[in-house]
Amino acid sequence: MSQSLASVAYIGATILFILSLGGLSNPESSRRGNLYGMIGMTIAVLATVLGPRVTAGGIPWIIAAMVAGGGIGLYAARTVQMTQMPELVALMHSLVGLAAMLVGFATYIDPSASSEFSGAAKAIHEMEIYVGILIGAVTFSGSVIAFGKLSGKIGGKPLLLPARHWMNLAGLLIVIYFGREFLHAESMSDGMKPLVVMTVIALLFGIHMVMAIGGADMPVVVSMLNSYSGWAAAATGFMLSNDLLIVVGALVGSSGAILSYIMCNAMNRNFISVIAGGFGTSGGTPAAAGAQPAGEVAPILAAETAELLREAKNVIIVPGYGMAVAQAQHTVYEITKYLREKGVNVRFGIHPVAGRMPGHMNVLLAEARVPYDIVMEMDEINEDFPKTDVAMVIGANDIVNPAAQDDPTSPIAGMPVLEVWKAKTSIVMKRSMASGYAGVDNPLFYKENNRMLFGDAKMMLDEVLTALKA
Repeated sequence: MSQSLASVAYIGATILFILSLGGLSNPESSRRGNLYGMIGMTIAVLATVLGPRVTAGGIPWIIAAMVAGGGIGLYAARTVQMTQMPELVALMHSLVGLAAMLVGFATYIDPSASSEFSGAAKAIHEMEIYVGILIGAVTFSGSVIAFGKLSGKIGGKPLLLPARHWMNLAGLLIVIYFGREFLHAESMSDGMKPLVVMTVIALLFGIHMVMAIGGADMPVVVSMLNSYSGWAAAATGFMLSNDLLIVVGALVGSSGAILSYIMCNAMNRNFISVIAGGFGTSGGTPAAAGAQPAGEVAPILAAETAELLREAKNVIIVPGYGMAVAQAQHTVYEITKYLREKGVNVRFGIHPVAGRMPGHMNVLLAEARVPYDIVMEMDEINEDFPKTDVAMVIGANDIVNPAAQDDPTSPIAGMPVLEVWKAKTSIVMKRSMASGYAGVDNPLFYKENNRMLFGDAKMMLDEVLTALKA
């Protein structure tokens, strides 16, 4: 394949990737968006493998790598549970960062990659390598820590080291200093030392950055690392002089940054405060002694819950991570289907940061075949709670916490929440009275119109469904 034909294929793939992002912006067109992305990636891979820059001797290695990687990806897609998707996404981000690091070192070591550059062009090329490895290292180590936190292998409590901001500043100054040394290196061996030092600092920074971020901010971290992986891919494109990688990396990086901004707004947080860390403690921990709101909880049985749902005209269901853990989405669909057949207006209220990654609840509900038109965003449905007979919260906590509006001293003060307490009756499904991922107690539990349905979400919902059909 000639270079001109490969360039045309790259342009076509780029257009398909843009169409893919547009399709993914809406649940109804997401399948089409995924299809565009798959076709675009197929074209991009074929154009690269069959292009003029790949020799015949390298094709068997590429095919072997594609078979191995594709096999691992296929196995993961078939075996990973929906509840494990957030950590899987974080792990995929780490691979992009690792690839950027390895490509950077390989490009610097390969004499043929830099022999065509001289003067200012050589300095720019080396700067691309330096920055590419820097972004890749931060993405790699940060994503590995995010994977550990999301999978429960590392606690969600933020690690706040003394003078951590000064440590970060010192690391940045050292990286800048060694960047200067790298650009002025006379030989490859002289340049390797500052490159390795920078890589170590970048890896440590990625670890420190995510370790300092509390559990409640992890959805933002996932989208942030998505953005980082895009910029790492763009940096790789600059190193390899591959226009498609540059464009696709910029698309992923900018869309991830926009998503991070949207999610920060949804939590009434700014991006810098998320990076600074400190918000959120380990998930599921009881609130500190003396922090419990006054009042007593009113428990409810599954049969009583079914009776309330049967008599209701308007029902709003608010899913959370507890629904994902219990894998209760299919039972939720059966209850929804039954109630709608009986003339009950059932809708879903989705908070932007519900679950452990952007769109987590939407994916679960789509998997359970819940109709798209009854799945509403927080801003669309919040004003309807006063006209709702039953608001049913399934495994959510922080996103329905009235302390965000009523308590200016609360760690989540100002965070937009779903106002379920304004419904005639709210029912919260939880295993226990433990606080949410942010470690903040919830006054909703003690309100007069609230009822607590304790137990495993799927088990309790199965009982509710049985009682409804009895």
